[in-house]
Amino acid sequence: MSRGFTYALLFFVMIIWGMNVVAVKFLVEHISPVAMQGGRIFVAGIAAITVLYFRKELRKLTSKEYLLIMIIAVFGQLSHHALLAVGLVNTTASNASLILGLIPITTAVLAVIFLKDRLTFLRLLGIVTGFIGVALVVLQNGDSVIISRGDLLVFVSMVSQAISFIFIKKLTATVSSKQLTAVMLLIGSLLLIGMSMVFEPQGLSTYTNQTAIVWGVFFSSAILATGLGHILYNAAIQNIGAGQTAIFNNLVPFFALIGSFFLLGETIHGYQIFGFLLIVAGVFLGTGYVDTKIRNRHRKKAA
Repeated sequence: MSRGFTYALLFFVMIIWGMNVVAVKFLVEHISPVAMQGGRIFVAGIAAITVLYFRKELRKLTSKEYLLIMIIAVFGQLSHHALLAVGLVNTTASNASLILGLIPITTAVLAVIFLKDRLTFLRLLGIVTGFIGVALVVLQNGDSVIISRGDLLVFVSMVSQAISFIFIKKLTATVSSKQLTAVMLLIGSLLLIGMSMVFEPQGLSTYTNQTAIVWGVFFSSAILATGLGHILYNAAIQNIGAGQTAIFNNLVPFFALIGSFFLLGETIHGYQIFGFLLIVAGVFLGTGYVDTKIRNRHRKKAA
């Protein structure tokens, strides 16, 4: 797979991931949030595991690997997707997409704390800039300054996803990222369905009597965005590296903003655009991308 083709695939994945935030916002208005996420991710897991089975990319996992995958599923699937869905009931898709744009920076912060990654001045500046960008977005409510319950839940869901990435980084040393994704989706979906049965007694019944549009969005979100999207993203990491691949995540909030405007009729405010620009700048600095480019340039000059 050529580098140019990989970039094109990543661009496509960022489009469907941006639209997926819009899709989830649409779906929580028709299906109980946690039940919807459980069913959607279960379909994604089945699709992913089926693809890997026919590609013969599955192997038997050890009990320790299953334990780590369970921990990842709790943070990255159960907590992240449940809180995201419930949060989207009380906030806009545009706000949610911008908050989720902090995932790379938050992961970088956790890597500094738990994986002893080096914290430079530029990375610290990026972390502060990114969080200021999100604060600018979530602390606005008309003419007042207040954080909504929905924004808070989406923020916690973002942190949960970042925590899962720390465990994923450890586990991918022994388990292929594709198999990890597929198994994680299946385990996470079962946890979400179980949670729905406890906290949403009538949650699964909301699947009945839905329109063709709802089902079309549901299966597109599950198979394209969550299933195929993650497989393509992981393949890109193997081809061009995690650093270059991660930069494409900056496009997700952009496409989500466009989708929320045209498909949901949400109003895009100036402070959201400015917050988006701060978040993008924060990601480039906070993840160490700029530091790496500067070091590489100095090495070339020294050589």
